[in-house]
Amino acid sequence: MNVIVRRAEKSDRLAIQNLLELYLHDLSEYWPYELDEHGLFGYYTLDYYWRESTHAAYVFTVDSKYVGFALVNNDVCLPENERWMAQFFVVRKYRRQGVARAAAIAIFDNMPGKWEIGQIPLNTVARTFWQEVIRDYTKGAFNETYLENDAWHGALQWFDNSV
Repeated sequence: MNVIVRRAEKSDRLAIQNLLELYLHDLSEYWPYELDEHGLFGYYTLDYYWRESTHAAYVFTVDSKYVGFALVNNDVCLPENERWMAQFFVVRKYRRQGVARAAAIAIFDNMPGKWEIGQIPLNTVARTFWQEVIRDYTKGAFNETYLENDAWHGALQWFDNSV
C-alpha cells in the first residue's frame, strides 16, 4: 500500500471538510457533538489552516484516494510546547493497516518542534494508538499525564523532536 502524506492545498479544503464530518461522527460516540439544522456537525475554523503560519493541514491518500487528514495548530495546553495535533483521522476501511502510523510519523518529521497530542477520556483506542506511535517515534523519550484544566480534559503526551 502506497500511503502519501502531504501538506494540504486549498483545493483539498472540501475533501477535508467532508472528512471532518466523518471524524466528528466517530467522535460523537464520546463527545457531545450535535448535528445542526442541515444535518452537519460543522467545523467552522478550517480556513485558519491556510491563513495562519502556526496552522497546517495534511491529507493522506492511497492510490490517489483520500483516506484521512490531520490538522495541526499552536493551541497547546502546556506553555512550553508549540504544536498541537488538533484533529487526526483515517477512514475505517484503512485503519489497522499502518496508514495512521505512517501519517503521524510523516507529520512529525515534517514539523519538528515541541509536540502535544491529547485524547478525550473515553477514546481508549486513540490513547493506545498514540502511546504506541509516540513511544516508537521518540524511543520512549516522551512525557504523559492526565490533564484537567480549562485547556484540556484527558490524556496528554508531549515530546520534542526538534533536537
